[in-house]
Amino acid sequence: MDLSTTIAGVRFPSCFMNASGALCVTREELLALGRSRAGAIVTKSMTLEPRDGNSTPRYYGFPGGSINSMGLPNLGYRAYASLIPELKTLGKPVIASVAGLCEDDFPTIAATINEAMPDLIEVNLSCPNIPGKPQIGYDAEASERLLKRVRKIITVPMGVKLPPYFDPAHHAAMGAVISRCGIDFLNLINSVGNGLVVDPEHEVVVIKPKGGFGGLGGTIIKPVALANVRAFWKIFEGRMPIIGTGGVVSGVDVFEHLLCGATAVQIGTVLVEEGVNVFGRLETELAAHLSKKGYKKLEDCRGKLKEL
Repeated sequence: MDLSTTIAGVRFPSCFMNASGALCVTREELLALGRSRAGAIVTKSMTLEPRDGNSTPRYYGFPGGSINSMGLPNLGYRAYASLIPELKTLGKPVIASVAGLCEDDFPTIAATINEAMPDLIEVNLSCPNIPGKPQIGYDAEASERLLKRVRKIITVPMGVKLPPYFDPAHHAAMGAVISRCGIDFLNLINSVGNGLVVDPEHEVVVIKPKGGFGGLGGTIIKPVALANVRAFWKIFEGRMPIIGTGGVVSGVDVFEHLLCGATAVQIGTVLVEEGVNVFGRLETELAAHLSKKGYKKLEDCRGKLKEL
């Protein structure tokens, strides 16, 4: 079964990749992704300076998902710029995820990362776990201003990672912004913030930062992720490559993302829980399900979700 895919002219040997934030902070973690069956290497979303992130415990898995408030721990953009050439020798696309603690950080980071020539750059407008920092992706005007600034700098295919939207008006507003900014692909969605998970036995929150509030991931957010993938697939009439992120723990979950219009998928919670061998499992499960349904390649089912 051919599970390869193409995003913005870049071929991926597999449609599976890590979500930025999951086992991709250090050189060793990134190299492990390169040696795994993942179809790409996605860096941690990077900031100007190295960050330790929020205090621990900051990740907690529970039946049905996970909650985290990592706080963008990363090596800083200069370190990732120096690592990109080595990562590119591993034979799969490298996606550099660019973040920032304020709008002016993004162009500075983007300029240096662009010179390192990753295969694609993802502009992350949607980290919900920085205390006191709002998600840019919920401000259409600020998002458009920022994306137009970095688009002038970035010469490789440029995508944007968006937060979850919960209203068709928000989908439409951001769709209009994206159409004006020269975006080559979308990543939908980042974790659903700000959730709260309670340990009823000990009467306490399960993570320390922000009084226990954090981003939700895993199975619990799959319906929200699928809704966003489908909404933007319809807005762009299937012409915009979409990476579906959220709730992928099985091959059937991947199939659902494909039906909604995804070109590829990223995994976070299940990667943290199972490690890099999860890519092989998901690949086998997806291939078996596609074969069972009579599909020979990903394109055969992409966007083919029926409506009643």
